Amino acid sequence: GVFNQIESETRVRTICIHGGVDQDPQIQALKHGADILVATPGRMFDLVSQGHLDLHRVETLILDEADHMLDLGFRRDIDGLIMKLPRKRQTLFFSATINDGIKKMAAYLAGNAVRIQLSPKDPVSKNVVHSVSHIEMDEKRFFLERLINEQEENKFLIFVRTKVRAERVSAAMKRVGIETLTIHSGKEAGTRESTMKAFRSGEVRVLIATDVSARGIDLPDIDQIVNYDLPDKAENYVHRVGRTGRGKNRGVAVSFCSTEERPMLDEIEKYLGKPVNILEVDAADRDITVQLSNEHDWKTLMKNAEKMEQSVPKKKFKKGRKK
Repeated sequence: GVFNQIESETRVRTICIHGGVDQDPQIQALKHGADILVATPGRMFDLVSQGHLDLHRVETLILDEADHMLDLGFRRDIDGLIMKLPRKRQTLFFSATINDGIKKMAAYLAGNAVRIQLSPKDPVSKNVVHSVSHIEMDEKRFFLERLINEQEENKFLIFVRTKVRAERVSAAMKRVGIETLTIHSGKEAGTRESTMKAFRSGEVRVLIATDVSARGIDLPDIDQIVNYDLPDKAENYVHRVGRTGRGKNRGVAVSFCSTEERPMLDEIEKYLGKPVNILEVDAADRDITVQLSNEHDWKTLMKNAEKMEQSVPKKKFKKGRKK
């Protein structure tokens, strides 16, 4: 949508190419040339290798989420791409986190690269209040339900570790009457687009996503981030919480950390250089949260209580002897 606006206002011809849709319309569009080409790595490399995309006149190369491209194994493709580009060009890398891989690639592709870093001492924006609660895996769904129900006006972006987890959490929320959407690598392009449209419009206010699918999402009005699962990589924590609190807006991010995820939390705190604020959950609050869940109706609770009472053996008292 942003690029369509640029094109209409400046008469700059932009083309967007990506996988998940048929490439023939994209090939036809490329025949007319473009001033700006926005592309995902896979489809762009395919069209270059097939001879449909000529890059010898490129003046500026921008790699967004460069660290993620390396994680996905695109280094060899990037090396091949450089052979198709002119030597004289501007090369820009955009990334919320800078690791050794990015530094080496910048030195290789850009020569005397200039590094511009914002908030180097604290990678998390000051506009974001982030904290962690120690909640066991089996109880996370109850706390997520309570969090969403207590903030009926907020839009939530929920992060999980895998696409299977995304669907399971979505199903758990559906059981308690909370409508959610999911976005992950298992979704087709058309489904992803309709999902994002429904979430942006506010038709559905809870989106459950994986790290892979959420890295390129531009959602400026997210009120709260929930790390239902802690990320496998510490730097992904920064990317996740950075989806809220953008611009002048304030944002909130909360993480659920189970016992088995404690080592991940240690890595995150080591990466941040300071501990994450802990929101204590005592036993009483935990019991209330579970009892408030719509998964349990009063009839079921009463039946379970009756069964428990019936299962407890009654003590027999011996009668005293008459004197």
